Amino acid sequence: MTREEKLKEKYEVMSAFEKECAEEGMPLCCGIDEAGRGPLAGPVVAAACILDPEKPIYGLDDSKKLSPKRRDALYDEIVANAKAFCVIRVEPADIDRINILEATKSAMRLAVSGLAIKPDVLLIDAVNLSGTGIPVKPIIKGDAKSNSIAAASILAKVSRDRIMEEYDKEYPGYGFAQHKGYGTAAHYAAIHELGISPIHRMSFLKKMH
Repeated sequence: MTREEKLKEKYEVMSAFEKECAEEGMPLCCGIDEAGRGPLAGPVVAAACILDPEKPIYGLDDSKKLSPKRRDALYDEIVANAKAFCVIRVEPADIDRINILEATKSAMRLAVSGLAIKPDVLLIDAVNLSGTGIPVKPIIKGDAKSNSIAAASILAKVSRDRIMEEYDKEYPGYGFAQHKGYGTAAHYAAIHELGISPIHRMSFLKKMH
């Protein structure tokens, strides 16, 4: 089997939930995922994405399993071919105010409401998301099992990485372009040396201030 055939086969396997929803009379499936729940700095980003079955995108997968170069290429394909998508960020101050789980859910709801088309059903990776008025189908490890969730995962991850690369220019010395705000040893060392920046999540750094 060639690489192309393998990618097509994987795409078909990862279309199972979308096909099931279509058979149940819900053809407009919206995948939802987030990036940045764990970092010490920067926003949490959520994406909602409705793919077009007429324009298959081969190679979709959990964004964490893909190389940055592959993610960027798929991001461009998703933006060009999806029926609708929306990416939302929630800032560190709001994360500190309402907690990371609520901030993530807020970003997800805003991403859904920001879509140009209203979806029939939401496919989501095991977050209990209520309040959209749209049926939810939770899928454990959904970003590796559903093309729609994988696409949302890539949109969220690439968007957030780019945000952190911009912050690296604004707040040099922390290494945001490298670790994207996650709590690496180098990041903790930079905080000890430079102090807490305006984009750090104070609620994640209680022992340091």
